[in-house]
Amino acid sequence: MSSNSEILAQIIKNRRSVFTDSYIEKEIPREVIEQILESANYAPTHKLTQPWRFTVIRKTAKIKLGEELATLYKNTVAPEKFLQKKYDSLVLKTQKADCILALNVQYHPDKLPAWEELASMACAVQNMALTAESLNVGAYWSSPGMIEHLGEFLELKENEKCYGLFYMGYHNEQPREANRTPIAEKVTWMEG
Repeated sequence: MSSNSEILAQIIKNRRSVFTDSYIEKEIPREVIEQILESANYAPTHKLTQPWRFTVIRKTAKIKLGEELATLYKNTVAPEKFLQKKYDSLVLKTQKADCILALNVQYHPDKLPAWEELASMACAVQNMALTAESLNVGAYWSSPGMIEHLGEFLELKENEKCYGLFYMGYHNEQPREANRTPIAEKVTWMEG
């Protein structure tokens, strides 16, 4: 029997971004999505602001999101830099994912600095990524430039901002090794 720390370490080490090209046509049950979202709710949060806000985008709403992203891309990129391939890929990615979560932060400027709210959201997303990994759901956090303009589409409230899209889907990707340099190269010890 593995200890909790061994199980957790294995999930952390196995977690990878799994992109839509590897997704298969298989619906993620609502209960699984809710389990992934529930894990986000236990991220660290300074002053208990719990700033994470999510918009669950599924079914035909995914098609609308893809069309919105493509339109935003076309309207915000200089004509000489427009790439039809990128335009088409925005629509295709949303179609291939079974579920997309808009990653939104609700700021509390009267309570604490914005970076602390964003750090809490990042922790919430890591919780979701680890939970997705444990449930064999592929996932990744995408932050295309167009998210700056998604507020109206997502019906964001005052003091809310979208920081990305969390694509999810069952997949057929083979496990792969992490590409990491040793932690010892990134740590300085101060003990005296």
